[in-house]
Amino acid sequence: MNRVKIMTLACAVVLGVMLPRAQASLWNQKTIFTFSGPVEIPGQVLPAGTYVFKLANSMADRNIVEVFNKDETHLYGFFLAVPDYHLKPADKPIITFAERAANAPEAVRAWFYPGDNYGHEFVYPKVKAMELAKANNMPVPSMPEKLAANTTKPVKSMQEAPVAALKTAPLKAEQPNQQETQIAKVFPPPQHAARLPQTGSSLPLIALIGLLFLGTAGFLRLAGAKLK
Repeated sequence: MNRVKIMTLACAVVLGVMLPRAQASLWNQKTIFTFSGPVEIPGQVLPAGTYVFKLANSMADRNIVEVFNKDETHLYGFFLAVPDYHLKPADKPIITFAERAANAPEAVRAWFYPGDNYGHEFVYPKVKAMELAKANNMPVPSMPEKLAANTTKPVKSMQEAPVAALKTAPLKAEQPNQQETQIAKVFPPPQHAARLPQTGSSLPLIALIGLLFLGTAGFLRLAGAKLK
């Protein structure tokens, strides 16, 4: 019987260690990308190197993406994104680029986390969004030029970030013909998500693991009784 108790305790410890890791992975979707050449993100150009992309700890209706250096010791800024739908989720991280003029850095268009139908398409300042829409013959989400600087303000914590201004930004969609339309007509919000949303509760996951633990414990007790 002592053996059963020890095995049950070990099972509980393993589950307790696994749960935080699973939640953290789904919550911020941390992804590491290495670029062989310079790439453009809204408001700045990143030199070749390794970078960390992840969702900010925000309850915003729209996604807010953080971009860090490899060691996460430098934050390049907070960036607005809108949902970008893929019919079939990928089994590895994907980043897509928009075409640019010759000799210009590629512009990051969207980032997809493994297993998700919905990715995060970057919102560019209006002038740049119009340029990208025309060059790529597809709509590009935009925000007012006056808010562009908010994405790259140096901050030391989430509390100092201009998130409130970004959350309430009046977003539009720039068309290839240089016309501007409502963002929801081109980039509709997701009706459902393949993974837990940012604001989703972890209770279903906890309940499932609890049931697995109880089932394992019952099986071990039965096995111990048969060994007597």
